[in-house]
Amino acid sequence: MNISDVLEGLSYNERRLLIFLGDTGEELRAEEIVDRAGFQNEVEVMNSASWLANKGLLNIKETTQKFYSLNREDVLASGLPERRALDALSEKGGSMPLEQLAQSLPAGEDKIAIGWLRRKGLADIVKKDDSKILSLTSKGQEQLNSPMEDEKALALMASGPLPEGGVEASILKDLRGRQDLIVESVHTERRIALTDSGRQAWGSGIELKKEVGQITPELIQTGGWKAADLRRYDVQTYAPSVYPAKKHPLTRLGNDIRDIFTQMGFTEIDEEYVQPAFWNLDVLFTPQDHPARELQDTFYLSRPERLPVDDEELVATVKAIHENGGGTGSRGWGGEWSRDAAELALLRTHTTVNTIRHLSRLPEPPVKVFSLSRIFRKESIDATHLPEFTQIEGIIVDENADFDMLISVVKDFYSRMGFQQIRIRPAYFPYTEPSLEVEVFFNGKWMELGGAGIFRPEVVAPFGIHNPVLAWGFGFERLAMLKWDIRDIRDLYISDLELLRKNPTF
Repeated sequence: MNISDVLEGLSYNERRLLIFLGDTGEELRAEEIVDRAGFQNEVEVMNSASWLANKGLLNIKETTQKFYSLNREDVLASGLPERRALDALSEKGGSMPLEQLAQSLPAGEDKIAIGWLRRKGLADIVKKDDSKILSLTSKGQEQLNSPMEDEKALALMASGPLPEGGVEASILKDLRGRQDLIVESVHTERRIALTDSGRQAWGSGIELKKEVGQITPELIQTGGWKAADLRRYDVQTYAPSVYPAKKHPLTRLGNDIRDIFTQMGFTEIDEEYVQPAFWNLDVLFTPQDHPARELQDTFYLSRPERLPVDDEELVATVKAIHENGGGTGSRGWGGEWSRDAAELALLRTHTTVNTIRHLSRLPEPPVKVFSLSRIFRKESIDATHLPEFTQIEGIIVDENADFDMLISVVKDFYSRMGFQQIRIRPAYFPYTEPSLEVEVFFNGKWMELGGAGIFRPEVVAPFGIHNPVLAWGFGFERLAMLKWDIRDIRDLYISDLELLRKNPTF
């Protein structure tokens, strides 16, 4: 390393820090340097230190320690739930029925107290006749008049932050498991010292002088640049990566989809997330005993629990179609259709509710609309499922529409999304006939991405629609996973800035 070249490229603050550390000959904390060297703040010191460290002139040692503080001071006064349970047991001679303990503690706290008493070995539950009795163990008797280990830790935290090593790890783990009881803070200490190269640079003589790092219009106009000391820049010096701001990849994908449908002549629509089952299911000829209506599949609301449907003529028509076909040529589903079940409030399970409500207002062709919006299903979260996700929905109403047109639209959309190999296969959906599924070839195998079909007469008859209605519903997240080769759907919604910044695919 050529020290003279390095010195010529140092900024004013880098020189200040180098001279100060060389004069003191000490390893110092960043906050000490701020106080003793006259820097404005720790950020100013660390910025200069980082550049000097990159140039090999000093070392930065970081040590991190966790501290824990009491977040609920009321616990010291009232005691932990198990402590109050111990006191209640002591008053009753060491044992009491579980129902009696529930009356002695605030609502629901008895269960928490019993759990901790048994976990700590302070009490046992025994059956006596038809009752369950909570009884102190010998350990519990000993603990009546002495503080428990977690109580000791809480008392220490009340006096000030407790370092991580100040209490047993198992006690700390239990306290952290109690909701809002303690809070964690992290303290990072940075110590800075010159390297051998830094001491050599300091010993070579450094002149501290103000330099001009940027030529301004004023310097040019006044001619001041001629006498100014211009800072030398080394284009080979390490510089931290700069990541420009950009939209989230899902936002960009959504915009691409909107652009494609708009170019194809479609208009975007949307409806409310909360819908009555009538519009979400019954209008779409989904039978009222269909598994999709069960609580384990659909999110039903408690407030409001019901959403009345005021169009009596439409209700009567849908009821007749479900029960006997209502003149559509269908035999319906049979049985008795329930208006109560149809008026249950739910979070929409698909965006087809958007298109059918749009058709109810504008049934006459030509109609070309799409939606890209959220839907909700009671799914367990795993690598391929979320309870809240996005669906791509669309319809075409045209007197000349047919199945060939539907296949062409589906293939056109996915080809514009960049898929070269697309195939169609037969499928079944409750409210379309005929129906299809679309697959694309990706990473050596065929992947299913959505379904489509022509609305059945039972779906369009209530609105007086006599023209074919082409409809489709595609998976948005599934499309994103294929596009970027993501294996876990949860990765799409984790706010990982490093992934978003550095992944060239995004």
